[in-house]
Amino acid sequence: MKEQEPSRTAFAAAAHRAIHQVVEKGKIFSDPLALTIVGMQAKDVQHEQELHIARRGIRLFIAARSSYAEAALARAVEQREVRQVVILGAGLDTFAYRSQLPGDTRIFEVDHPATQAWKRRRLEQVGIERPVSLIYAPVDFENDTLLDGLNAAGFDASRRTFFIWLGVVPYLTERAIDLTLEAIGSLIGGAEVVFDYSDPPSSFSKELLALHQERVARVAAVGEPFLSYFDPPALHEKLRKFGFREIDDVGARRLLSRYLEQPTTTAQPAKENSGPGSGGGHVLFAATKFT
Repeated sequence: MKEQEPSRTAFAAAAHRAIHQVVEKGKIFSDPLALTIVGMQAKDVQHEQELHIARRGIRLFIAARSSYAEAALARAVEQREVRQVVILGAGLDTFAYRSQLPGDTRIFEVDHPATQAWKRRRLEQVGIERPVSLIYAPVDFENDTLLDGLNAAGFDASRRTFFIWLGVVPYLTERAIDLTLEAIGSLIGGAEVVFDYSDPPSSFSKELLALHQERVARVAAVGEPFLSYFDPPALHEKLRKFGFREIDDVGARRLLSRYLEQPTTTAQPAKENSGPGSGGGHVLFAATKFT
């Protein structure tokens, strides 16, 4: 992202979540604040450009990754009594403002200072109130350490914590990603994280590669280029090195099959397999040892 400007890709992701509420009626992911926070109305979604078939796949994936992450968090709260949540690269995410978590849960939103300031202005403009459970922690992932930013905001490293980190990893350097995952894995109270990432483009099918290249050009043009891709086995090994023991890595097609009644089309993420000409997005859950 450009210095002192909010993230364009954060707004785009929020717009995809909003459009999903109208086009698919929130079938995969229901968010009653999605339209409000981006300043859209249902009639706006009828614009032909927003409904372009080539963007349907990424819209469904964005909805699915949010649904997966919030379901995993709900299990952590219910089964392991997690009461501390961190949303990394929060953008215009609305979870904290519609959360039904227990009253003693603390939610930290971590984001680049410019994006966070922009979001807070947006919330005020559209009348979405900040809940008492929410704490803002400005952090520049490329220049600041995650734990320094969280600790300055009152984070308790001794409490098991759930991290949601969506739509961020592809835009960071591998060094910044490693430092963040290492910090999460080192927490003495234990931690769980959900994040999304992409296979290397060399593994993509021809159709998916064409869509990906179009998107690469689009995000690069706004100063937020793709920087990192991961081979799943190598990423899993990296996570184990950082202290994570439980790993659930779900490819885009298998993830969407959980929510859709019919098979995905070629405009959607490619089939999940390990052979050449496949590739695509993943959503991954990782956790340090459960106590």
